[in-house]
Amino acid sequence: MKRLICALLCMAVLLTGLCFAAAEEPDDEDVEFSNEEEDEIRSLDEVDESMYVVTGKVYPEPTLKDFNKNSPAIYTGTLIGKYSIFSQMDVKSKRVVSNSGSSRQVDILYVGLQWLIVRTKEKKIGYVKREWFSLDTIKPLDPVNTPPFNAQKHAYIATTASTCHVRKTMDPSQGSGDDGNNWVILKPGTTISIWKFYDGWAMVNYMRSYGYIDPNELTDLKPVSPTDEMLYPDCPIGAYTSYYKMVQIEQNINRIHNIKLGCKFISVVINPGDEFNANRLMGRYNASKGYKKAGVLVDGRTTAGYGGGTCQVSSTLYNVVVQLPKIRIIQRRAHGGSGASYLPIHCDAAVGNSELNQRWINNYPFPIRIEASSNDDGALCVQIYRAD
Repeated sequence: MKRLICALLCMAVLLTGLCFAAAEEPDDEDVEFSNEEEDEIRSLDEVDESMYVVTGKVYPEPTLKDFNKNSPAIYTGTLIGKYSIFSQMDVKSKRVVSNSGSSRQVDILYVGLQWLIVRTKEKKIGYVKREWFSLDTIKPLDPVNTPPFNAQKHAYIATTASTCHVRKTMDPSQGSGDDGNNWVILKPGTTISIWKFYDGWAMVNYMRSYGYIDPNELTDLKPVSPTDEMLYPDCPIGAYTSYYKMVQIEQNINRIHNIKLGCKFISVVINPGDEFNANRLMGRYNASKGYKKAGVLVDGRTTAGYGGGTCQVSSTLYNVVVQLPKIRIIQRRAHGGSGASYLPIHCDAAVGNSELNQRWINNYPFPIRIEASSNDDGALCVQIYRAD
């Protein structure tokens, strides 16, 4: 397996770098949950940052020590609202800059899943939370060679060969069983995408953190093309996996059902010049379409409704299309508040009505095929292939 990983890495170098918004149309019947049920629904979508504090070996993201006043910036952006710039990734740490009540333009030196490293005009460097940026103001300084702000190109796809542990740390002594040291445990035969390999581990995004997989628990490991040219027959040109909670309450079981149904609806071919319209494919969001009652996110608050979970399908697809430069996005809006908990802030794509939809045009000279899948075990994988 390690020799296979090395070979694939070399190949890549050589070939070359909860949620759903309230539906506009009426449901088949009113959805009424008890207060206790609504509390359970809300708990599924809460952003609990304490869950991402783990003990053990994790991926070493850059820190302030890795940057100085002359370090090249990747993006520029504007901070708005009640923001501060901190000396550590902790809102209780020392403030490098306190919010004066006005917006502030900064250079963005590094983009993490929850925190960014920024530099002010006064050359002060510190951490700031993603949600304090105005997304529309974030621009790459080198648009030709820098991907869009939200894009994270996943480098591989694989299938789980056996029971697969998505671990919280790279500590080999932890996470081998169902002992609380795993984010999620996947069934055999589940398709996932992998961001990259680090120190012998397959790294994946798990909500707003990272997960680590032993490569021996994977099979059919293949690279995703870094461009729109296929590396081998039927090679994906883009892929992304998001994860969902496996809490065994009725509303979440219904949500898992809706996710799988939404995957079926968006697995289509889009011809050159044609438009993808998420609401047209997945809606109407009601019982007659096959959806069940689950939690939906409206204005940053989780409530009850049919089709809960389809926003995660839309959002996972969005994280694939944003990797592909010839796809022109014409409509996409993130959820309000702290956003959808299963992805970093700004990386989701709400659906549900005329104002909340994901629409884009295939500007490639060839058709593309969307392949979305969920094995009812916590992983939702979307891949895009050339279909010529």
